[in-house]
Amino acid sequence: MFAATLAACGGGGGGSNDATNTTPPVITPPVPGAFADSTVYSSAATASLTAPNENAAVIASHIQLNGQQFNYTATTGHLTAADLKTGQASVSFFYVAYTVAGADTARRPVIFFYNGGPGSASTYLHLGSFGPRRLVSTIPNASIPPVQLVDNQETLLATSDLVFVDAVGTGYSQAIAPNTNADFWGVDKDAAAFRDFVRRYIAVNKREASPKFLFGESYGAPRTAVLANLLETAGVQIDGLVLLSAIMDYNSNCGVLDPDTISCEGYIPTYALTSAYHGRATAVPVETVRSFAAGGYRTAIAAYLTSKVAPPPAVLGQLSDLTGMSTLVWQQNFDMQPGYYQRNAVAGQLLGRYDARVITAAGSALARDGDPSLTVVNANFSSSIVSYMAEELHYSAGSAYAPFIDIVNRWNFSHDGKQLPDTIPDLAAALTLNPAMKIMAASGYHDLATPFHQTGLDLARLGESQSIVLKYYASGHMTYLDDSARRVQQTDLINFLNSVTVSH
Repeated sequence: MFAATLAACGGGGGGSNDATNTTPPVITPPVPGAFADSTVYSSAATASLTAPNENAAVIASHIQLNGQQFNYTATTGHLTAADLKTGQASVSFFYVAYTVAGADTARRPVIFFYNGGPGSASTYLHLGSFGPRRLVSTIPNASIPPVQLVDNQETLLATSDLVFVDAVGTGYSQAIAPNTNADFWGVDKDAAAFRDFVRRYIAVNKREASPKFLFGESYGAPRTAVLANLLETAGVQIDGLVLLSAIMDYNSNCGVLDPDTISCEGYIPTYALTSAYHGRATAVPVETVRSFAAGGYRTAIAAYLTSKVAPPPAVLGQLSDLTGMSTLVWQQNFDMQPGYYQRNAVAGQLLGRYDARVITAAGSALARDGDPSLTVVNANFSSSIVSYMAEELHYSAGSAYAPFIDIVNRWNFSHDGKQLPDTIPDLAAALTLNPAMKIMAASGYHDLATPFHQTGLDLARLGESQSIVLKYYASGHMTYLDDSARRVQQTDLINFLNSVTVSH
């Protein structure tokens, strides 16, 4: 029913297979703290390491922030996750940590970052969001810019230590025998492995007293809900969660399931704002279109889906006004899927799925993979992460790095008795265990994969709470690729961190 669509719903820094493996350059000459890892890692389903290692490159580095030098340490390598119940080594996780020496670790936060997919390494968050170095992006322009790494003025390193970690089978993360990579390709096993990595990182680095945050993008957001509950259950207090471009309940997103089975209400505001951006409709306030989606459209689509009641002309007229698409188109596609909108909102053009502001001619080179907003950035990120590790982090391995592996159709999405995950109950359970935990959900207005209105609807199931903050940006799925949105988001994240740590 849903496998084919799930393959197109990888989300969160997923990617095409064009640049899945990139051979690492050789580090020459060696520098103090460098590490040339001779281990050959594999992303194959049946792959496993015979024994773990916890070696790492440890490099003193610095960044120019506001014209002043800011010193930090970059640690790149592996940590071994041991199964909570058996104590047996299960996964050798690859990670990069940025820390500030001499900081009061009892007060300084640490944030764990990971992308989604499933099947994505944390390349996009690592080199696109809030680390010390950033790959220049020209989003929302439909062009591939030259590769350029710059000091990231929006880094969170002045406020928090940062740990970027790759999921099993991605990057250089691999299962340890007798486990294989595929053993961890499912909602519950994946989250349990991440739990054991976080536990290990905290223990090795003596961060028990530090405020701790989880930051997951796209599929990384439902992973965060399950992970937070598992960590709290294991006695590890998590102070805050950042859910970026979240798909918390796969069962409520009409872009995941087959047409005409579930309401596409969650997408209506994204359609309206995107059509206005492209000059196809008159811009209206966000709350106006959200009210329409949750009001007139919700009532009409419920009758349509349950009894095939024809859409009221007034509702069709409003949809036409909001999107610039004719009433006939809306009559024939009342439960309009995001893929249809992406292909038909602007005649002869294909809109980006991750960022619908990016637009290209249908049939053009940028349209070849079905998402021009990913095509314009994917190759640069996949190649840059390897050269960055070798040339600046001074880490290399004996095999290629895997920024993305195509395992969505192999993933076990079942969770808590459902065929597809609904992780709102996991969030509720984590909040019950730790009522002081705070949540920031961040979304882009032009995201056709995980629409902002649907995220709001899902989180509303938790009830009114001062612990939950919703933030929206004029951007796409990877909000941080837009320069203006990233600056605003940095401020919001610092305020969020401070709201937790001031009283810590």
